[in-house]
Amino acid sequence: MRVAIPIALCMAVAVLEGFDIQAMGVAAPQLAPEFGLGAGDMKWVFAASNIGMVLGASVGGWLADRVGRKPVLMTSVAIFGVFTLCVVFTGEFGTLFTARLLAGLGFGAALPNMMAMAVELSTPARRTTTASLIFCGLPIGGGSAALLTQLLPPDLDWRVLFVVGGLLPALLLPALHWLLPETLSFSARDVPKARAPIFKALFHDGRAVPTLLLWLAFLPTLLILYLILNWLPTLVVAKGLDRAIAPQASLAFNWASAAGAVLLGWFVDRFGPRWPLTLSYAGLIVALVSLGASTDHAMIITLSGVAGFFLLGANYALYGVAPAYYPIAMRATGSGASVAVGRVGSILGPLAAGVLLQGGSTATNVVQYMAPVAAVAGVAVFALSFFRR
Repeated sequence: MRVAIPIALCMAVAVLEGFDIQAMGVAAPQLAPEFGLGAGDMKWVFAASNIGMVLGASVGGWLADRVGRKPVLMTSVAIFGVFTLCVVFTGEFGTLFTARLLAGLGFGAALPNMMAMAVELSTPARRTTTASLIFCGLPIGGGSAALLTQLLPPDLDWRVLFVVGGLLPALLLPALHWLLPETLSFSARDVPKARAPIFKALFHDGRAVPTLLLWLAFLPTLLILYLILNWLPTLVVAKGLDRAIAPQASLAFNWASAAGAVLLGWFVDRFGPRWPLTLSYAGLIVALVSLGASTDHAMIITLSGVAGFFLLGANYALYGVAPAYYPIAMRATGSGASVAVGRVGSILGPLAAGVLLQGGSTATNVVQYMAPVAAVAGVAVFALSFFRR
């Protein structure tokens, strides 16, 4: 029970973060016309939170190894809650971009803390399963944002999404304060490691190649993920389907990925990361090619779910694998660096989709161009599996 409550709290943070991140993609078909924003503007709106995540993950991981996981995580939740709510009061590109950028600081700082806590709350035999269980909250939250639009009246103001996403983090903070333990504990001999420069934490004592391979896996994975998270409803509409049913693709993508996260996490703990992760990226390649070519409503929804199962399943398994390559005194720093590099991919993904669509590429092209990107991540995780954690 002592472990179950902190894991549940971390998962709750992930659910709220997933809801707030996905809210922009779900709201975009209504928000963009109201604000007079085209594809060129929206690609920067989608990228704003990811730019903030790069900074937040780098600083948040570094701080967590010095002052503790709990205070940094609580501050992160407060930041993304406040600035998600601020979206309600925006009315043009500049203020919208700023609100999403600042919310991204909180999103980014929360992730390496939850990655480190997942490892520190669990036994070595269950660390990937624990991390996957926590982080499957992200797609559950993202799917809930899409589901909310299906349950509420079609003409409901899109701002409701950001009111819900802004207020719920405030309600969670008291529970984090009273029930979440501090998991960072190291002996006096570990203190110098915690104060080591970031470069030394990442690249000394045989960590250089695993660090680079983790980055090479995270960057393309997050590039594909955030392209799909932000643009999937728009791409579905571009294939000729009704705008009202476009969120169904996001719902399938997010909720199928929760199942993928738990199942792949269990496989990684049971069989090691090599084959579960490599085969997951192979499955993702097939799903992307098929999704890009499909024009049937049912097939698009199904293949969106298959892509989510493999993509986010692999991503959250990586969240459990990555911290184990670093000692406890440097764990959040190493995790934060991986998240930060991955978030560079999350910036490039939405921007790439916007550029491709502006340049005349079809929705089919945009999705299928991601297949070779997935292959890069698959090769990286295969190579990483030969290094001892």
